[in-house]
Amino acid sequence: MQQGDKPSFLIGARRYILVGLFTLIPIWLTLLLLNIILQFIHTMASPVINLLTGWADPGGLAYEIVKHPWFQTSLAVIIMLSMLYAAGWLASRWLGQKFLKLLDDTIQRIPVARTIYKTIKRLADAMQTSSNDVERVVLIEFPSADMKTVGLVTRTFKDSRTGRELAAVYVPTTPNPTSGYLEIVPVENIVPTNWKLDEAMSFIISGGADVPATFNYDKPPASAKPLKADDKLTD
Repeated sequence: MQQGDKPSFLIGARRYILVGLFTLIPIWLTLLLLNIILQFIHTMASPVINLLTGWADPGGLAYEIVKHPWFQTSLAVIIMLSMLYAAGWLASRWLGQKFLKLLDDTIQRIPVARTIYKTIKRLADAMQTSSNDVERVVLIEFPSADMKTVGLVTRTFKDSRTGRELAAVYVPTTPNPTSGYLEIVPVENIVPTNWKLDEAMSFIISGGADVPATFNYDKPPASAKPLKADDKLTD
């Protein structure tokens, strides 16, 4: 290699390194997130796993298999999915609903747990409610009037004094949508997006790289149907 070729080689090497870095970062972050989730599932399911694998004698082949991390992680996922299925099935039945009502009444009597439980339950109910009357994924002016960000309408209500229609909008952060801000926004300042919830989450987590097929930045015409206070939300 001639001396004059070194700069071009270094430029090419740097370019390939950057390409490799940005190629592997999404894979690495995905594997890291999956590892955290699997560790959490394994911790939650460990009592059941120990009960199911306690029959194996130490030193034997069966013991080596059932105690292997891959086997235990797979078993933990199966257990958690089975428990979620069973909980969903039971919650859809009369007996399960009665049990949940008893559990709800019990938690309501515990001072600190009552507040936390009520807040989380309302948010979960809002995310499950379905209607075609109200947009859930919207754009709002944040953090200034010259910018817009994606928000999720969790509830609409009225100002008790003026009757002005308002919306509680949760603004997720990037790339972690589990943290964010709660904004109270006048309904007339909200821009509907017609996005599904998974499209919005993909857009937020990707930092705007994964843009949905339609993107409406400006407000709809005045003739468009506005949000109504106390309406239900769409998925």
